[in-house]
Amino acid sequence: MPSTPLTPAFFQRDVIIVARDLIGIELHWNGCSGIIVETEAYAAEGDSACHTASRLSARAFVQNHPPGSAYVYLNYGMYWLFNLLAKGGQRDGLILVRALEPKDGIPIMQERRGGREGRHLCSGPGKLALALGITGDHHGLPLTGPERSPLGQLRQPKPSHTVTVVADVRVGISKAAEFPWRFLAANHPHVSVSYGKVPGAKRKPPTPKI
Repeated sequence: MPSTPLTPAFFQRDVIIVARDLIGIELHWNGCSGIIVETEAYAAEGDSACHTASRLSARAFVQNHPPGSAYVYLNYGMYWLFNLLAKGGQRDGLILVRALEPKDGIPIMQERRGGREGRHLCSGPGKLALALGITGDHHGLPLTGPERSPLGQLRQPKPSHTVTVVADVRVGISKAAEFPWRFLAANHPHVSVSYGKVPGAKRKPPTPKI
């Protein structure tokens, strides 16, 4: 049975649940593809680490765009980061796609990444955006539904493909750093930071309440 595209309903749920369920999903982008192996959830309300806590433009994005839209921003003026909008569940929010296991179009991705190979190709949010050619020009593109951009697609893998998901604290933030809202494919070599290895984390994260 071939993989099937995600529908808007997939993203019309709690942002924490969607972030967890994106692990194992296929991301296809302009001739390249990979399996999502790491995500981070950011809630639009009550999460001081989310852009909505400090950026009017982010709050407007959540309000005005359909679920499953791409939220792309430049981090520290250097790297584009690719996020997806979850909207319509208990909590709206943004989901940072942190790492991929590359599958198709690997030579193209390697060229964009200066010849990087294996786990070094897409094991971080800046790396994967560069490898796939994602830029600010793609901000706001819908990736599900009848208005879906032909450039990108998210697909449910075959039923035979299963993955164990673990939750950990988020990476590289100082606010709400204790929230266990980073999700990883367990023991996967392509994640950016392995489970329990986040620098500065003072305790083992609890199971998230979802």
